[in-house]
Amino acid sequence: MAPKSSTFLERYGYDLLLGSIAAFYVIMIPYTKVEESFNVQAMHDILYYRHHLDNYDHLEFPGVVPRTFIGALLVSILASPLILAMKLLHLPKIYGLFAVRMALGCIILSMLRFFRLQVRDKFGNHVEAFLVILTALQFHLLFYCTRPLPNILAFGAVNLAYGHWLKGNFYAALNCLIFATIIFRCDMLLLLGPLGLMLLLTKSISLWKALKRCIGMALLCIGLTIFVDSIMWKRILWPEFEVFWFNSVLNRSSEWGTHPFHWYFTSALPRSLLVAYPLFLELRFIISAVPIFNLSAAIGATRIYNNRKKNFWKLLYFIMLGLLLISVGFTIITFMASLENYPGGHALKDLHQIGRLANNTNEQWVHIDPFSAMNGISRFCEYDFPWRYSKEEGIPLQEFCHRNFTYLINEHPTVDGFKCLFTINGFSRARLQARFPPVLLVKEPKVYIHGNILNKDVMDRNWPGCW
Repeated sequence: MAPKSSTFLERYGYDLLLGSIAAFYVIMIPYTKVEESFNVQAMHDILYYRHHLDNYDHLEFPGVVPRTFIGALLVSILASPLILAMKLLHLPKIYGLFAVRMALGCIILSMLRFFRLQVRDKFGNHVEAFLVILTALQFHLLFYCTRPLPNILAFGAVNLAYGHWLKGNFYAALNCLIFATIIFRCDMLLLLGPLGLMLLLTKSISLWKALKRCIGMALLCIGLTIFVDSIMWKRILWPEFEVFWFNSVLNRSSEWGTHPFHWYFTSALPRSLLVAYPLFLELRFIISAVPIFNLSAAIGATRIYNNRKKNFWKLLYFIMLGLLLISVGFTIITFMASLENYPGGHALKDLHQIGRLANNTNEQWVHIDPFSAMNGISRFCEYDFPWRYSKEEGIPLQEFCHRNFTYLINEHPTVDGFKCLFTINGFSRARLQARFPPVLLVKEPKVYIHGNILNKDVMDRNWPGCW
């Protein structure tokens, strides 16, 4: 009999590899951006405020459109034992951010595992291996699988759908996509519709049976999201329907930024897929989702690998190896840039470390401007007394000197009544150069930390200074 350790690695080795990379990204880059703010703040409030809804962040900062709490609830339930242990050990709340992101990563990667196992059963071990290699080398997929974006929460259900599809459980696949569409991302309808139509045209499902099963699932999901989210938002609503109405019916999504049509093919997909982008062209069909692109690429890579000893295929094999190395390089560069892409979070962390006044029981009020809040600061980053925080918006710069803030964290190099204490640099752009390394990451000051000049305790301390 094989040793237990060998059996364990055969069964879970790929999961450990992908999970370790995702965990590394969490540890090295724990902070979150504005796109993740709703679910991050919701997880914090569920775990730390529980039933005290009046303290929840979304009631003060509701955002453009409401979002569902269901994903945040699921992740919070999974992370709650760790949060309880952290409270007993009196650990800072920033460790809670690690916990919820790790919990989300476990959910997403477990669903990706289900998809991968169906790939192995249908296409073989080599395709599975290449699928894992391509996924491991792509920075974006494993980096974002722990980030609580609505499309990442939907991504888990989509992986389940793909797995059931490959397994032949077509009604289950449709129900997974219905769940993702109704609760997390209404634009998943663009995937649900074509898949359902294809299954009908190929007579893989019957129309009457599909209606019976899918309508029931749809009603269940609508009831669930209305029940949960009406309680959390304190009004009757279906969040994703309001998102659909805002974006599609009112056509107001362009107010928040747009990309040209070719952006998906010239920017988004190449950056996400890296080496898989040219390899997936080996097949003649394209489904607009990264796992399926990777599956197509893995099948193409397997074909090249199996024929690598033939003359023409040998050239393709070396080209594929070169592309894999290029993917590693791009992943390293993207990771290094991302390290410097959360200046707000780094600013608050450094202020906590060097700004606490010894033997001082006075409250230290920190004002955080929108730019800093959108670039790394969440409620998980906040400390207890004597620290106090304000994210009040719309304060004119000349008015800060009339407020009682001890510190300011903002994007302005000078503020009347305050002295710049230190700055945090952030990623600005990448520049090519004719020496090693060939790519230089250019940084520049992004966030400034100011101290109130009337506060002698602050002014008497040594600070790194601004330049």
